[in-house]
Amino acid sequence: MIARNRPIISLFLAHMVTDLYMPVITAILPLLIYTRGYSYLMAGLLVTSYNLTSSAAQPVFGWLSDRRGLQVPIAVSLLVSAIFIGLIGVIEPYPLLLICAAAAALGHACFHPQALTMVSRIATNVNRGRLTAFFVVGGNVGYAIGPILASAIVVRFGLPGLPLLILPALFIAIAMRNLVPRVEASSVPSQDSPDIPLRLSTFQPVFTLFASATLRAWAVFAAITFFPPLLVERGLDLFSANLCITLMLLAGVTGQITGGTLADRYGKKEFVLLGLALSLPSFLVFYLASGTLSLVALLIFGFTLWSSFALTVAISHELMPGHVGMTSGLMLGVAIGAGGLGVALTGYIADQYSLQSALATIPALIAGAALLMTMVRYPGKSVAGSRGS
Repeated sequence: MIARNRPIISLFLAHMVTDLYMPVITAILPLLIYTRGYSYLMAGLLVTSYNLTSSAAQPVFGWLSDRRGLQVPIAVSLLVSAIFIGLIGVIEPYPLLLICAAAAALGHACFHPQALTMVSRIATNVNRGRLTAFFVVGGNVGYAIGPILASAIVVRFGLPGLPLLILPALFIAIAMRNLVPRVEASSVPSQDSPDIPLRLSTFQPVFTLFASATLRAWAVFAAITFFPPLLVERGLDLFSANLCITLMLLAGVTGQITGGTLADRYGKKEFVLLGLALSLPSFLVFYLASGTLSLVALLIFGFTLWSSFALTVAISHELMPGHVGMTSGLMLGVAIGAGGLGVALTGYIADQYSLQSALATIPALIAGAALLMTMVRYPGKSVAGSRGS
């Protein structure tokens, strides 16, 4: 059983450690704002620099994975991210910080398209949602650990202590290289997929799906980036604020596993729409309420909004099975990068009006994502249900 699942388990672990460093910038934003005097716009641009670089690089790596079989060693991608994230704590000139954020993103970008291509080879239409969700959740676990780990370090040592994050990255990279077997593309079972040429008619459903995912990514990154300053304004310390974000992300992990498993049986598109719809009331309760009720609503918001993330990736693979690396780059790279670009606009709104006004735009983004998802030409529940029977 373990041997049969070793490829997907190995990819899960690799994804977990790779994404550990992705949310560190957002976790330390309140400290950068309050100690270095950065505006919300400048803080948002750091996130944008990271995401735009990853956005531009992932389709390139996806194409190289599809057409050339390129595989970048896990240790390289992990250490590139860790080193440049660590440097953000000791480098003060703002332009150099933007460069460090972009360089760290390259390590993150080279991993995802080829790994998702392997996941697609392992999966079938009967279990694609579950296996894709399992892989994506590995990154979510790392993403959830990142903020709390970074917060613990900077609370104890300040920003100059951030390079300590390089040490666990080095240890994990060495351990994974020796203990986790490398998953070669040729060793993973695959279904024969035709090399379908790119045409407007075949790409249009993916483009609509991409647009929906972009709006959702904007809402996600706006929440992750600016919820900590909001919670600090409400009286929490930095560590407690980022602990709340970690709990929200862990709730999202549960949501993705639940959504991926049930969607294989009852319909992927239906579960994406359900998750988006249910995230709206939970966000409003979190935004308007306080205390325990607000925290519970935050967890429900994370569970529902994140439940659709892996499903949109799985849908893109089924829509264009001959271009899995490229569609993975679009869904995990370009869509997320474009959503990250929106974070700068959210920061601008916060500077011009208020942080509360900026966050109030999140429901509109989620509603727009749901509307676009209804337009995606993808089989409904009856067809999806028959696949699993």
